[in-house]
Amino acid sequence: MELRIANDAAYAYTGGKTLDANLPAVVFIHGGEQDHSVWALQSRYLAHHGYAVLAVDLPGHGKSGGAPLASIEDMAGWIVALLDAAKVNAAALIGHSMGSLVALECAARNPQRVSRIALLGTAFPMRVSPDLLQATKTRESDAHGMINAWSHSGYAHYPSNPGPGFWVIGGNLRLMQRQKPGVLHADFAACDGYKTGFERAAQVKCPALFLLGARDAMTPARAGRDLARAVPNSTVVTLGSAGHNLMGEKPDEVLEALVEFLRAS
Repeated sequence: MELRIANDAAYAYTGGKTLDANLPAVVFIHGGEQDHSVWALQSRYLAHHGYAVLAVDLPGHGKSGGAPLASIEDMAGWIVALLDAAKVNAAALIGHSMGSLVALECAARNPQRVSRIALLGTAFPMRVSPDLLQATKTRESDAHGMINAWSHSGYAHYPSNPGPGFWVIGGNLRLMQRQKPGVLHADFAACDGYKTGFERAAQVKCPALFLLGARDAMTPARAGRDLARAVPNSTVVTLGSAGHNLMGEKPDEVLEALVEFLRAS
């Protein structure tokens, strides 16, 4: 589905179903140097089980036009503009990594538009080492290698991989490589520069799920639990052998946790 926001194309995958704004809406927000495709299983399942799904490509990512946004605050504002463009009054927000900060910021600032949030692979502060941040600017290939290695736990994969012909680590690397030049640095700088996570967490009024990987080397689970303690109505689920790429390494477990959370009263 293509929408228009500030004269730029804004793409959202609807899970193979025509968007019905009368259904409970769910917006999926990807992480840095990613796009809507990381939510392939979860978005399609929910779209075929009673939800209006928008798995977005943030500006400058995937099929969306424009330049990547410079701050988490700007991305949160863009999500509200997306809801307006899609004529969706309120939605549950599901965000991974950078997208989790966007969901948090959006929920705190727009409580009437956000019914609940699920934050995957999250932490605050989401600091980026100076060496890695510089590599994202001047040596993208090296940065991709580092990020891809740190995003996966060798213990997390099913025998071989989740299915025949499916290569978790290779697929994630190719996804990063196909994003536009400059997107990686913009995304990681936005995460590193976000300062108000605990303040926003305390302002969240809706139910919140924190879905964490016990072997996450990018956003350690202990930091995710620290953030969860700042959210008044939060639940923490930790996947024991998962790394940062939760949706790739543990797709079924992520889907089950999200379905249970969305169906809870």
